[in-house]
Amino acid sequence: MMTNEQVPPPQDENQLIAERRDKLKKLREDGIAFPNDFDRTHMADDLHVAHDDKDKETLESEKIEVAVAGRMMLKRVMGKASFATIQDMSGRIQLYISNDHVGLETHDAFKHWDMGDIIAARGTLFRTKTGELTVQVAEIRLLTKSLRPLPEKFHGLTDQEQKYRQRYLDLITNEETRKTFLARSKIIQTIRNFLVERGYLEVETPMMHPIPGGASAKPFTTHHNALDMDLFLRIAPELYLKRLVVGGFEKVFEINRNFRNEGLSIRHNPEFTMIEFYEAYRDYRYLMDLTEQMFRETAKAVLGHAVVEYQGHTINLAQPFDRLTVTQAIQKYNPGRFTDDEINNRVFLKAQLEKMGTDHHLIDGVGGLQLSLFEETTEQLLIQPTFIIDYPAEVSPLARSNDATPGITERFELFVVGREIANGFSELNDPEDQAERFMAQVRQKEAGDAEAMHYDADYIRALEYGLPPTAGEGIGIDRLVMLLTDSPSIRDVILFPQMRRED
Repeated sequence: MMTNEQVPPPQDENQLIAERRDKLKKLREDGIAFPNDFDRTHMADDLHVAHDDKDKETLESEKIEVAVAGRMMLKRVMGKASFATIQDMSGRIQLYISNDHVGLETHDAFKHWDMGDIIAARGTLFRTKTGELTVQVAEIRLLTKSLRPLPEKFHGLTDQEQKYRQRYLDLITNEETRKTFLARSKIIQTIRNFLVERGYLEVETPMMHPIPGGASAKPFTTHHNALDMDLFLRIAPELYLKRLVVGGFEKVFEINRNFRNEGLSIRHNPEFTMIEFYEAYRDYRYLMDLTEQMFRETAKAVLGHAVVEYQGHTINLAQPFDRLTVTQAIQKYNPGRFTDDEINNRVFLKAQLEKMGTDHHLIDGVGGLQLSLFEETTEQLLIQPTFIIDYPAEVSPLARSNDATPGITERFELFVVGREIANGFSELNDPEDQAERFMAQVRQKEAGDAEAMHYDADYIRALEYGLPPTAGEGIGIDRLVMLLTDSPSIRDVILFPQMRRED
């Protein structure tokens, strides 16, 4: 591979664009400027995998003919011969262009092509004196003229906001970015296969809802002109998926977008990807076991092992995940700070939260206040995988109540590196209980809680036909990808994250 090149002096970008436009004008005058008749037969990485172990003599004797194409990332002109490196989706391969093999006219034309141009070549494989697997080019063509210069290759694309706004440029110039999104695709495919192999049916449910439901969040609102009605981009697919379980699809899942009209942060994007899955005749403890297995298998498929390095932390997905209640977690990670009596006293909890300056709802009971205290004091300390279980009913309007402990639900949230990554529970299938909880949510909304749920009469009607005992879960795909790719921000794992308007 070409090395030891000197850093070229900076050039005016507008001047470079003008020069490239002049070259394109000449190409148009000479014929078809953007041809589409080249048949690529080989990818760069496939060639390396198949032939990197062959010596010079073997390659010469086999006379392996290839047809490759990609973006020119490196170029070195040396009189009668030149080298170029092209990049395709799989990797890079070097080209050797000489007067002897392509002719003087073609080689001269190549010398005027620019970095970033998309080119195609046919030839045979050989090994250079330095041992680099290379295509000895017999035919070379310019397929697409690049009008804008790539970032100077010795510094690349360094502005983080520009990387997010111009992801196409980030993908061209940053191998780590390409690896991240290849890993993302593999993570999603592994999870999909994991569930399909266990008999789950993949489905699609509406993205526009007449009533926002399935989560506590602020929705995006749109208007359907023909029906003259407001609709909401979905905040969660949960209620539609459970309607399908009522209908007899007893094991279903969906991987798709949710939309929440909330803030931007390193953990939050208003458009994000989740998987939700539901299985009849299971409970939340089964889901916790299944989730541990899913995470381990996914890590092994993507990384080759179940021990993950994330931002300086070593996360062990191979060992059993811890399971703690909200109050157990507070006391474990804040030893001696709160007594049993204090942590169950509404007056104390409210005063403590006010002292900390922590937001909470004035009408919250003990359970809601405990959760606020947990979020303020403990959540960020849950580095190793931890299930927080048995949530208060007042903050779990869709979860089944625990038969043995009034006011507690059969619900869990999974935390890793201090952030929630999954939420699941035994589903509430009592239509009268669900109706009462919806009404409680409506009262919270009327009291000023913008994220409280609406009353969904059709969902209650579906429950009245009978939902079998069911367990369901949602997993944040973006946050899981962050974990398995050691990415500090959610924007690093979403191809085109939401950005503020460009000035």
